[in-house]
Formats: sequence, C-alpha cells, structure tokens
Amino acid sequence: MAGSQSYESALDAIPGAHPYPRSSRYHDAEIGIHTQPDGTPVRYAKRRLLPPLGEVGEDTATHTVSSGERPDHLGQRYFGDPAAWWRIADANPVLDPRELTAEPGQDIAIPDGFPGGGGGRHG
Repeated sequence: MAGSQSYESALDAIPGAHPYPRSSRYHDAEIGIHTQPDGTPVRYAKRRLLPPLGEVGEDTATHTVSSGERPDHLGQRYFGDPAAWWRIADANPVLDPRELTAEPGQDIAIPDGFPGGGGGRHG
C-alpha cells in the first residue's frame, strides 16, 4: 500500500502517544525507548507496579463467585468491558487470573471505579 505507514510509525509521530488502548492494564505504564547498538530505537512499556493489597476505597465491593463465572464475565459485569478483568485480578492475591473464579462461593474484591459504584456485596 503506497503512502501508508505502520501503526508504530504513526505513534512515533504523535508526541505523548501511547501504544496501548485505554482499557489496557499497560495504558498508564511509562513508555521507555531503548536504543540498539545500530541506533534503532525500540519502544517498551516500563514496569507496572501494583498497589499493595488491602488498600481498598469506599467503593470497593465484594463479589461471591458463582459456578461457571470467568474473569472476563466479571470484567464485563463491573466495568462494561470483558478485557477489564485485570483490574479485578490486581485487587486480589492471585498469580493466574483463572484463580479468581476457580472456587465457587469464594469472595473476591472488586476495586473502585465500576459503573454504579456504591460498594457492598454483589453476587
């Protein structure tokens, strides 16, 4: 395609542009640039640090896991985006997001910012 440029090249032309969509866990991550020995710049996402567990706000809710639920179901239910499951995973002590919904009946934290807010128990 003559005259077209790659997504990455287009981002490089926009000062402050971010390569991740707003719904991505890496959207707020700082973007670094590594220069290879041949002078080629390579953009990368710098380390993303999680807030300490237990720092919950007034709008934090508890969700009781039902049989058959998946992390993407919870992302859709609480944030209107199935890709937002990572926000729930970040608020709970899990290494694998599937651990969030592996055990029906367990309570998990739903972090601040879900539509409707209000805290309390959902399930």
